[in-house]
Amino acid sequence: MQLIICGDLVPTKSNIDMFISADINTLLGEKLLSIWNSTDVRIFNLEVPLTDIEDPIEKCGPNLIAPTSTIKGIRALNPSLVTLANNHIMDQGIQGLKSTLDILRNSEIPYVGVGDNLTEASKPYIITKSGLKIGIYACAEHEFSIATDSTPGANPFDPLESLDHIQDLKMKCDYVIVLYHGGKENYRYPSPYLQIVL
Repeated sequence: MQLIICGDLVPTKSNIDMFISADINTLLGEKLLSIWNSTDVRIFNLEVPLTDIEDPIEKCGPNLIAPTSTIKGIRALNPSLVTLANNHIMDQGIQGLKSTLDILRNSEIPYVGVGDNLTEASKPYIITKSGLKIGIYACAEHEFSIATDSTPGANPFDPLESLDHIQDLKMKCDYVIVLYHGGKENYRYPSPYLQIVL
């Protein structure tokens, strides 16, 4: 089995037309697209809410947004899974998250790392391929997008809870992949807390 995990995918002004027209040949380029299409499992982090309603939350750093029409390009990439545990998924509030989840479900694109509350957000995703079970656990550093016991958002990394979740997932799968999204905007080094924990 060949599996590829990419970093952050964000439709922006520089490439939004390619997403809307689903022009993935130009978007990725011939060489990268060839690699992408040659794999059995394709995962990337969708680091932007897909919504047509601008409703930015109060936060430090940019509030990202991409129109729902960009789903055409995302769908054309044929992802096996998108991760949503990141610091931008709540940039347009609860409506932005709900819009994103609705359009991913309607497009039959699986996702992991968010939910209506902390319990839902912490659920992993299991990919079964070639007789193997691969568990994907996605979590994010505490910023502006984190779910709580009663509010939606991203799955936070917690040195106690998350390690238990990962251990439980290991009991059910042949392999486990932990995708941690963290770091401070415009700061290239991991935080002292993260260095100690990991």
